[in-house]
Amino acid sequence: MKDKMKIILKGVDTIIDEKELEAKLLKAEKENRKLVIKLGLDPSAPDIHLGHTVVLRKMKQLQDLGHHVIIIIGDFTGKIGDPTGKSKTRVALTTEQVLENAKTYEKQIFKVLDKEKTEVRFNSEWLSKLNFEDVVKLASTITVARMLEREDFKNRYQNNTPISVHEFFYPLMQGYDSVAIKADIELGGTDQRFNLLMGRSLQKEFNQEPQTVIMMPIIEGLDGVNKMSKSLGNYIGVDEEAGLMYQKAMEIPDELIIKYYNLVTDVHPDIIAEIEKDLKEDRKNPRDIKMGLAKEIVTLYHGEEKANFAEERFKSVFQKGQIPTDILTVKSSKENFDLAQIVVDNKLSPSKSELRRMAKQGGVKVNQEKVEDLSKVELLDELVVQVGKKKFIKIVCE
Repeated sequence: MKDKMKIILKGVDTIIDEKELEAKLLKAEKENRKLVIKLGLDPSAPDIHLGHTVVLRKMKQLQDLGHHVIIIIGDFTGKIGDPTGKSKTRVALTTEQVLENAKTYEKQIFKVLDKEKTEVRFNSEWLSKLNFEDVVKLASTITVARMLEREDFKNRYQNNTPISVHEFFYPLMQGYDSVAIKADIELGGTDQRFNLLMGRSLQKEFNQEPQTVIMMPIIEGLDGVNKMSKSLGNYIGVDEEAGLMYQKAMEIPDELIIKYYNLVTDVHPDIIAEIEKDLKEDRKNPRDIKMGLAKEIVTLYHGEEKANFAEERFKSVFQKGQIPTDILTVKSSKENFDLAQIVVDNKLSPSKSELRRMAKQGGVKVNQEKVEDLSKVELLDELVVQVGKKKFIKIVCE
């Protein structure tokens, strides 16, 4: 039990509460039954990166300990729209959009969870069956004052920003999901605290044992400052190819190495404690420890063989300065040849002006030679262009 708790608590921000969870685990073990582990997903943003996998990874750890995972796709709640900390109401999705996003979500979550051991439910299954009397009874269990304790509602109320009445029903519906499946544990990010605790409140109202709430921290992206986000470009996508995933993992700031080990890998807490000791006591180079982390991440999504290949590629390209063998190759006509335009069109640089600036600073190479003026590059049958340390393209001129 001690080791099980150590694994469950790894990387956790808040648990309500620890003694309660341990009692549930012991009771379930004695009764030879699996605890019901709940995670609700709003299918409005189905493109998953490592930041999204923090909670999924914890679900997988609980799944590996023998418990029953239920993913609830919020097809009903997704059509209403959860503000989730935004300053205004999120635009509601159509049924078609929700179902399309849900399909994408299902495909992506099984990159982390074991499909054979995961139950996927849609909350329209029970929410669409509630009549108006049921809804009124549900609403009677909570006060407006309690609703205004939720940070985004409170801020909008204080700033005279409109709050629609239907928005109050979102946390109620998410809480009712816990009642419908009789959840023992619910997981979520720290930004979902209010909604997660609502499940506990409603279960008490329905004479159920309240679920334990496990909240996982929000993980910073590769910039080490902001929350991991595709819009900020500081993310590692779970669908990215192995080499790029490894390369990006090597950009993780040294001070976040242990946090990433705790939140996005399945490495045992005891091993992570040793790695942390190696870092603190300067027993190993942080770069070498980070290479171990990068390999661990790539192995989870691509397997050991591709992780080994990605590591060797990184060593040859970024440590030994060799040109990779698997770079993007494009063809171009020798007539009206515009090297800068080809580089920009293939997203190696955001603009020609930025490319010219990098070239003047020595950040652009053509056939392994630094060039400061791209307009003076000799036109050969093949040109290998390197922008910065990590971006390559081969141009075949015909």
